[in-house]
Amino acid sequence: MGTYALKKILYGFAVMAGVILVVFVLFNILPGDPARMTLGQRSDVQSLDAVRKEFGLDRSKPVQFFLYLNDLSPLSIHPNLKENEDKYGYQKLFAIGDDALVIKTPYLRRSYQTKRDVTAILSETVPNTFVLALTAMIFATIIGVFLGVVSAVKQGTWIDNAANSFAILGISAPSFFAGIIIAWLFGFVLADYTGLNMSGSLYSYDPFEGEIITWKNLWLPMITLGLRPLAIIVQLTRSAMLDVLAQDYIRTARAKGLSRNAIIYKHALKNALNPVITAISGWFASLLAGSFFVEYIFGYNGLGRTTVTALEMSDFPVVMGSILFIAFVFVVVNILVDLMYAWVDPRVKLS
Repeated sequence: MGTYALKKILYGFAVMAGVILVVFVLFNILPGDPARMTLGQRSDVQSLDAVRKEFGLDRSKPVQFFLYLNDLSPLSIHPNLKENEDKYGYQKLFAIGDDALVIKTPYLRRSYQTKRDVTAILSETVPNTFVLALTAMIFATIIGVFLGVVSAVKQGTWIDNAANSFAILGISAPSFFAGIIIAWLFGFVLADYTGLNMSGSLYSYDPFEGEIITWKNLWLPMITLGLRPLAIIVQLTRSAMLDVLAQDYIRTARAKGLSRNAIIYKHALKNALNPVITAISGWFASLLAGSFFVEYIFGYNGLGRTTVTALEMSDFPVVMGSILFIAFVFVVVNILVDLMYAWVDPRVKLS
């Protein structure tokens, strides 16, 4: 198991290295001067040269890539200065001439527009996106499993046909289209009845209470983001339930006179949830990435809206940091899922 885990971790490092290379190349061939984006259009030549030197933009592209890797790596080389250790929290391992090998948190550089560290910007928005993705996954799981069970039990009836039609619609409709329709219908047309807003973030400012959590602003983006996984869970649950209900032990349970609810929820559903659990583990990371347009449509202050806004303003460090964070989440989740599979089924390690 240890060897298998090590292989998966090394594979994860290889994937992240590839993502870093692609992100660096992509955002270094785009037009625009990062130094001018940082200081503004009316900056003088001396200030521009100072910023280019600070970020290593006056060097060749291979050297810039090495400096970028050095900033991102937790184990990196930096000047052997005590004030750097105090300022950035470096933990020096040993000196290498005038430099030192240090352990540090990955440095995602600074925003061109706000001059703030990208890490600080992401730390303010990622929790909001995490709450949105988690609630969307809970919503999709509860409603999806319920509809899937009902559809399987009522196979061939109008309820089954309605659930299947809903699942097909949920898979086919793009999130940005569904978001626009849901925002217009429930946040504008029916706003007097729903009490919901077309846009709004998780936190709002009250003049008397200060910053407060506004849960009603979570409903519409949560439903929009959860529609596609909900539709897939409906189909997976229905298919798995139909297979389980056709098994011999279910017929035996019926012959023993067990109640219908006991057969469905105690015996059949428990054994039909394996593919659903697999889908949930894979979809959570996807929801973090899929929240980009949903957050932008509903004005929800999360990672997706921050990234899209930064892209519109050519704030490339923020965009690069967001992409790398999402890639890191995908890699970690996939490694954990693979290890879980290997722990449950030892045959996986031999494949």
